[in-house]
Amino acid sequence: MLSSLGSGGGKTAKPSFVSYVTPEEIKSEKEPYKKENQPDLLPGEVVFCSACPVLKYSQDDMSQRGVFGTLLCTNFRVSFVSDEVQVEETCKLFKNKLYGENDIPLACVDNIYGGYEDKKKLITGGLLKNKYPSKIIVHCKDLRVFQFSLTYSKEEDAKKLCFTGVLDHNNVVMKTYLRSSSIDNNAVCFVEMQRKERTMLFDCLEDWTQDMKRTKGNCRLVTENSSFELSQKLPQFFIVPLNVTDEDLVKFQGNGLPMWCWSHHSGCALFKTASLPLMLTAVAHNHLYSVKTEDLSDTLPTIQDIQLSYNKFKQFFLIDNTTEFWMSDMKWFSSLENCGWLDMIRQCLLKAVEVVECLEKENTNVLIMEESGSDLCCVISSLVQLMLDPHYRTLLGFQSLVQKEWVAGGHAFLDRSNQLHLKEKVESQSPVFLLFLECVWQLHQQHGPAFQFSETYLTVLSDSVHVPVFATFLFNNDSHRANVLRAESPSSQRGPLNCPSVWDWSVQFDCRAQDLFTNPLYAQKTKQDRSQRKSHRPKHQRQLSLPSSAFKTPTKKGFFKDEADSLKKILGVKRISRWMLSPSSDFPPMSSIKEFYETWQAKPLDYHGMLLPCLDGPSIRVWMQRYLRWIHDVQILGGGPVAVLSKVSELLAEVQELRSELDRHARTVTSNHRGAIRTRAKTAPENLARSSVRLSSSFPFVTSRNWSFKPAIPTSMLQSLMMSEVAGDLASREDDGSEPETVV
Repeated sequence: MLSSLGSGGGKTAKPSFVSYVTPEEIKSEKEPYKKENQPDLLPGEVVFCSACPVLKYSQDDMSQRGVFGTLLCTNFRVSFVSDEVQVEETCKLFKNKLYGENDIPLACVDNIYGGYEDKKKLITGGLLKNKYPSKIIVHCKDLRVFQFSLTYSKEEDAKKLCFTGVLDHNNVVMKTYLRSSSIDNNAVCFVEMQRKERTMLFDCLEDWTQDMKRTKGNCRLVTENSSFELSQKLPQFFIVPLNVTDEDLVKFQGNGLPMWCWSHHSGCALFKTASLPLMLTAVAHNHLYSVKTEDLSDTLPTIQDIQLSYNKFKQFFLIDNTTEFWMSDMKWFSSLENCGWLDMIRQCLLKAVEVVECLEKENTNVLIMEESGSDLCCVISSLVQLMLDPHYRTLLGFQSLVQKEWVAGGHAFLDRSNQLHLKEKVESQSPVFLLFLECVWQLHQQHGPAFQFSETYLTVLSDSVHVPVFATFLFNNDSHRANVLRAESPSSQRGPLNCPSVWDWSVQFDCRAQDLFTNPLYAQKTKQDRSQRKSHRPKHQRQLSLPSSAFKTPTKKGFFKDEADSLKKILGVKRISRWMLSPSSDFPPMSSIKEFYETWQAKPLDYHGMLLPCLDGPSIRVWMQRYLRWIHDVQILGGGPVAVLSKVSELLAEVQELRSELDRHARTVTSNHRGAIRTRAKTAPENLARSSVRLSSSFPFVTSRNWSFKPAIPTSMLQSLMMSEVAGDLASREDDGSEPETVV
């Protein structure tokens, strides 16, 4: 089935050039309606209910204009199929194969509101089913807003659509769709493809071994949980300090185990754990008997605080109509700041910088902890590795990082996104992974050439969390994934059910669209850069603080070895006891962090070295592409960051082409050089034509729309401004003694 998922989505993904109509333009009597339209269904997708004719409102203004079509609900999505003639757009570049412009994956539905006598009410199961709304408003988790009028549909179809289809879609998201999709064993080709592309899924020993070897870590690989006998919450394979014994694994049953995240090239390492650190000594033994601990629950917001803040924040972008958006323009920025969402991003980045300073400057082991060990621990550990390790700033490296820290790390994606819309899971819902992507976007904006992936990649990744097809985001941990896929496997299939990984982007996009995932300004690391970094790598201060012989094992046992062991034990007892007594206060103070940042900033910027974010107020920005892409009136035709990026990319391509010509000129004779000039002259008009295309600032997330350049100021505000201007003009004329003119 998975091999055929890439061919899904036909009519609904095509743009339509429509002529909008109003309800007043429709005859009052309901004439017999033509046969319902349907989208191209995916394998295993089943239509539950539908209604027609349904009027899909335009978001442009308050005129209630729109287009008629069929609204239907399947076990995968809510889909609107327009009655207008679909015109194939030849230059459609960014098209999702699974769902189209007018499709909403069920897991992407956030809230549904009903229009009852000009009142907007949240539709819940407690509403009387005989009072169906005349209009429904669907708020999506990717911040799209759809409005549909059911006035012209049959009453029976409208009720069924509202209360049986769209509203009661909680359990069909995963159970029905997975069971009916009949995914065959050909799905393994996705995993094999990922192996070839070296995106490590961390579902086997080889991936963990390779990652520890790459970072030169000195820890122990645990295989005793391959069948989840130790703990249902831990991954099948994981890494712990060398001093953790088999008895410790059995005794604590996974509780309080220090889980290895990443090793610094100085020898220290980053660990994370749930609950209390029961094996702090084992972490200290990893490097120079030093360890610093940080309880993230004491210094960062809770998951409930994160959810509450984001609920306030997203309301500024869930716009029913553009007039409503412009009316909120006066206090927009101050209102965003008061939500606290941007401040939470700043707090997470600051905490990551604190950990980076401990690893990079002080060369101490760091153990971060929280109650679950799979929420804020995942955020901070991932950010630390992004700041310190350039490998994770590549496309494949970043995907491997998400797999290691979030998927294998046991982040409860299903509960945190509440894709099943269960009432008992509401308190567990929290956009923790989105908070991490927000932090990554801030780093990307400040240090763009350091990242191989683009802003568009991050936006698409945030959308893919709510597409209930990928095993990456459907489950709470490895054990949950294995149990569900085994239980939902059809009896005719020999092995367990297979779901694709989100990292196989060919399931959603073709090759041309995937090209937009790479950053054209990425500073590719050359062989010369690698050799220079190896030859000029400085020794760390902590390594110079004691004689090197004190940390080397002599060839023969004797006095010097005994003295070195005694020295290490003395230092270890002092450090561990001090940090265990006051772990939180032992982290660097703000003055130290500021000094650390200023020292780094004074050095020449190395995009393949350590990166630190600027955390000043104006530096933390709103992720415009994600939050404003569906609001037409804020889009800039031919402008915005995409226009700058497009122009810089063209200049970069031209420079690379000129370099190639110079290389050919140095190696070839004059006749070949003339041929090269003729080749460039042929490609120059192509670059010129490409630069003449006026892209929208929300590119590549462009919806069908006839551009109208109307005033941005609302009518009421415009009238008040005109009245104040007229009043001022009359007052000035009164002072001059002249007769006022009649104002019409």
